[in-house]
Amino acid sequence: MREGDCRLFDSHAHYDDEAFNEDRDRVLSGLVSRGVTHVVNPGCTVASSRAAIALAERYAHVYAAAGIHPENCAGAGREEFEQIRALLRHPKVVAVGEIGLDYYWKENPPRDFQRQVFRRQLAMAGEAGLPAIVHDRDAHGDTLAIVREFPGVRGVFHCYSGSLEDAREIVKAGWYLGFNGAITFKNARKAPEVVTWAPIERILIETDCPYLTPVPFRGKRNDSGYLPYVAEKIALWKGLSVEEVEEATTRNAKNFYGIE
Repeated sequence: MREGDCRLFDSHAHYDDEAFNEDRDRVLSGLVSRGVTHVVNPGCTVASSRAAIALAERYAHVYAAAGIHPENCAGAGREEFEQIRALLRHPKVVAVGEIGLDYYWKENPPRDFQRQVFRRQLAMAGEAGLPAIVHDRDAHGDTLAIVREFPGVRGVFHCYSGSLEDAREIVKAGWYLGFNGAITFKNARKAPEVVTWAPIERILIETDCPYLTPVPFRGKRNDSGYLPYVAEKIALWKGLSVEEVEEATTRNAKNFYGIE
């Protein structure tokens, strides 16, 4: 797999994660030489949103999103929302996220409360004129139903794992589908059908690093340098060249996030 001569946009990465504490600067500084020209780092709490902005201020090729993740939304109230709203005004914040619903973990905040927080943040995205980065784990029906309540908001279902039927509705609404290393796993049963169908103009690629490292490096810490393996799998299923996938998904991400 070639590196360096490609031009890739990692539309979703978590470089504020403690997994990068020992070598964060080395990894981020080296991405451009590995062919990664842009990275968007979403926040999951007020604190991590601030950390994402700090990284965006330090590195020209890094941008941030601000939001409260469903796993981290317990206790979120007016004060937290006002802090996120203020962070959205930063010039390098390009989206509201990571927001959404997560019904996978039993210890997560109550589902009704997650839905309230999700609606509140989608409304903030509409007010700010920013796209939303949506996390949807084992909550496909409720996530899509709430998104329908905000027709003026655009966004991406990151790490998309839903059905082809839902993907059709998402794309019809003008939203994007985000794919990462999970599509290279043997248990990615829905991905081939969804990716094959999805218009290339509505696909974003991402890492969600340090998680979901693509095959053949599964089990190791992920970073944006592994994006070519995601592009290669999409190219295979869609009958395109890897270069065509790289160019299209980079163009898509720039349009989506409003980055020149």
